[in-house]
Amino acid sequence: MFFLLSLNFILGTIAWGSSPSGPTKQIINALSPSTSLEIGCLGQLTYVEKNVVDIAEAMPEDKFDFTPERLNIPGSVYKGVRTFAGQAKHLATDNYDMWNAITGDPLPPGIKDVNGPADLKTKPDIINYVKGSFALGHKAISTMTAENALDMIPFRGMKMTRLELTFYALTHSQDHFGQMVVYLRMAGVVPPGSRPR
Repeated sequence: MFFLLSLNFILGTIAWGSSPSGPTKQIINALSPSTSLEIGCLGQLTYVEKNVVDIAEAMPEDKFDFTPERLNIPGSVYKGVRTFAGQAKHLATDNYDMWNAITGDPLPPGIKDVNGPADLKTKPDIINYVKGSFALGHKAISTMTAENALDMIPFRGMKMTRLELTFYALTHSQDHFGQMVVYLRMAGVVPPGSRPR
């Protein structure tokens, strides 16, 4: 707990441009480049994970099959877009695929394409699938060090560095999170992050 509080103070100090001193400076000096890299990436993953899971949990189960096509907005082009559930499953499936390239873990059963297992239909099953994909992300990032961050990893017929693949996974999840926020609002639900505190 002390470490997390200290780290928050350190990051806050750095963010405000102050020069740390005393015990804070000692803690910063104790952080190896590997630890700093892992902490930075894990912080982003935790942030994205919370946003995605909160949005998925906020959508009522009877609206998990929602798609903007239903609204018949004049001039819009929503024919054939993924449902809300489809967005969540795709996000998680790509998570599994990207993080798996780093960890070497097997993909969950039923994955035949980027849309995820066809038999996942209920809200609880889809949310568990999403959570599992982020758990694999935590595992993948915990293997990253300053020494191996630039190692080339095979991924979808090409090679990417471990760090590049990590950024790709994080930005891809954030992209679909944004789409899920819009779906939530179109379905008449205020996103958790926009609710009064």
